[in-house]
Amino acid sequence: MLKSINKVIKVIIVYDFFLNSAWGLLAPIFAIFIVRNITVGDPLVGARVAGFASLIYWMTKSLLQIPIGKYLDRNHGEKDDLWFAVTGTFLAGLVPLGYLISTQPWHIYLCQVLYAVGMSMVIPSAYSIFVRHIDKGKEAFEWGTDSTFLGFGVGVTGALGGVISSIFGFRVILIVASFLTILSASLMLLIRKEMTSKDKTIHEIPPSKIF
Repeated sequence: MLKSINKVIKVIIVYDFFLNSAWGLLAPIFAIFIVRNITVGDPLVGARVAGFASLIYWMTKSLLQIPIGKYLDRNHGEKDDLWFAVTGTFLAGLVPLGYLISTQPWHIYLCQVLYAVGMSMVIPSAYSIFVRHIDKGKEAFEWGTDSTFLGFGVGVTGALGGVISSIFGFRVILIVASFLTILSASLMLLIRKEMTSKDKTIHEIPPSKIF
């Protein structure tokens, strides 16, 4: 199925799979982790901390994405896009390790800011590369393939996250999530030679990311 897809699109699909699989591990246990490790068994305070953590992430990410996108558009070419994607993904990969050593709510909030900064670098850059290299006449197929792999990754690791944390605890989940995220950053380096110095025609508008 993937043989007809060019190398850049293949790499970004696999990148998406690992990145979203990593955070799929954390999705079902994040609030429980906060209650157990940050608010020491107080579910009401834990719910408040989890809510503010979500607010901080989405607000910070939303505020940063537009200026970052404008900056990348002004600097035509793809090398800066690639390095923004790699750097942003690496920053996101540090966040689970930050959770690991967190003991106070403000530690979690700081981690959320770092996560938001990383992902605000990733979304405009990675998807600008995707739309420039998408194969003409296969736009729907390639977007659908990316979404399918992403969905399988999130679904499977979401279930695994709950099971693994119940057996081995949160530490293993956080370390694995960090490893998979950093692995996804390294995968983007496989297409560094394919990055152009001038823009290619954009065929489609990228969809919103889940995480």
